[in-house]
Amino acid sequence: MPNQINRVKLAERGAKVSIFIYILLALAKVIMGYFFRSSSLSADGFNNLTDVVSSVTVLIGLKTARKPADHNHPYGHWKAEPIASLITSFIMLFVGFQVFQSSIVRLVTGEITPPNSLAAIVSFISAIILFFLYRYNLSLAKKANSAGLRAVSKDNLADSLTSMATTVAIIGASFGWAWLDGTMAIIVSLIIIKTGVDVFKESSFALSDGFKDKHLAEYKEDILKQPKVKEVASIKARMYGANTYVDVTILVDGSMTVQEGHDVTELIEEVLYEKHDVMHTDVHVEPDNLMDQFNRDQM
Repeated sequence: MPNQINRVKLAERGAKVSIFIYILLALAKVIMGYFFRSSSLSADGFNNLTDVVSSVTVLIGLKTARKPADHNHPYGHWKAEPIASLITSFIMLFVGFQVFQSSIVRLVTGEITPPNSLAAIVSFISAIILFFLYRYNLSLAKKANSAGLRAVSKDNLADSLTSMATTVAIIGASFGWAWLDGTMAIIVSLIIIKTGVDVFKESSFALSDGFKDKHLAEYKEDILKQPKVKEVASIKARMYGANTYVDVTILVDGSMTVQEGHDVTELIEEVLYEKHDVMHTDVHVEPDNLMDQFNRDQM
């Protein structure tokens, strides 16, 4: 458990750095977008504002997740992280639709003015900063083996590419293609909406105890490689935050002693933890003639 807590703390560091950087970038883009008359830069600023809220929500979720188990939460508070992500998805969808609506109104009503080319400098600097933030969070994610922080790093990279695209749009608009700035604002809003949908799908999948079959197949394969394991009668898994819990029933020789059965379960727990980072494995041992009895009952 201490190792898991240290990983969460490492992920928290990445979230804190992201919050600080996104606050600065969001303020700079929204303010400069207003003064330089760039709707795409303002839209990108609102995009970064959702990232601030997202990072704060995730940070709260991480801090809650590492609270110890209590009488009301015997399995701990690990699901606070996906709950925080679910809340974040609603925020992102709301902001995305707001930016999309305002951008469409500007294009339809003809409220399009060429932006100041200086806005491109702000957007370009933002793209560089976000790229280095992506590299930093990706490095932390690998050290912490954190799927959550790895997702944050991917969002950093997407934001960096968005800022670079905004730079190109502003430069093009300053050369007479004023519509390009407004069009990019719509594209940015769609990116916010898509990211919100993706976060919603991922968090709701985790909260509903969804688990990918390919991982179960990998676990089963490694369990069957262990000595004295004759068959895997059943295996299932679920996620608690970034932690994996596995329930497996194995079939062994019916004449095996209790100590031998215990040693097999210890070996399976160790293999799944070392190779697949499974936090907790519950192994149920049954005699191998159980499968024969099961097959007879089915006939």
